[in-house]
Amino acid sequence: MSRIALGVEYDGTSYVGWQRQKDGQSIQERVEAALSRVADHPVQVTCAGRTDAGVHAWGQVIHFDSDAPRSDRAWVLGANSNLPQDIAVTWAKSVGDGFHARFSALSRTYEYLILTRRARSPLTHTRAVWTYKTLDTKAMSAAAQSLVGEHDFSAFRAASCQAKSSHRNVQTLLVSRVPDGVIVRITANAFLQHMVRNIVGVLLEIGGGEQEPGWAEQVLASKDRRRGGVTAPAQGLYFVQASYPEEFNIPKSRPLDLMSIS
Repeated sequence: MSRIALGVEYDGTSYVGWQRQKDGQSIQERVEAALSRVADHPVQVTCAGRTDAGVHAWGQVIHFDSDAPRSDRAWVLGANSNLPQDIAVTWAKSVGDGFHARFSALSRTYEYLILTRRARSPLTHTRAVWTYKTLDTKAMSAAAQSLVGEHDFSAFRAASCQAKSSHRNVQTLLVSRVPDGVIVRITANAFLQHMVRNIVGVLLEIGGGEQEPGWAEQVLASKDRRRGGVTAPAQGLYFVQASYPEEFNIPKSRPLDLMSIS
């Protein structure tokens, strides 16, 4: 039995999220069905980070076990021939049994895309969040720094979050201005449910002038979700990378470009 790692991209608009669920179609369900046809036996996959309904992925990593004699190229081409147009496998490689897409990951990175022009775009309405406001990225960056480090992120977790601990270590949280928009990039050891979207919700209020930069630290210290802003919409969020020890030689994804998704 061999263990195979794969890179996966998807547009999450039409799905209930990554994880298989009773009601609605999941990305996991489609990926497993495609790989099962290539392997000629049932396949179960494990991902680096589960994504919610409407959330996209640029650099999702998964693994599965199979005794089917297939080349890396065959896994990619075979899977893609059985996947819908909004899901694709980008690479495949054999890895040892010591690799685990979830537990071997040192960190995960998400990016949130915000279109900031006077008129909305029909080309990005499912792939970025639009605001007519000119966001103050300096204020957003200042606020973001108070969230870097290991903290109790109870104020930024969904009420339905089932994680045993609310402590997470945010390694970087960057706010960058790009043509026609703003990108928020956050890397942490792991994330709570809706954590990134709730952080972006706070930063959007600060960037729009409704709150001062110090408000982010106040929300964090409160440990109370009711003190935070609204949850930012799902369509702006992308899982862009999972980082692993160098020994596994897992390919890294390139950063997102707001215009490349339109």
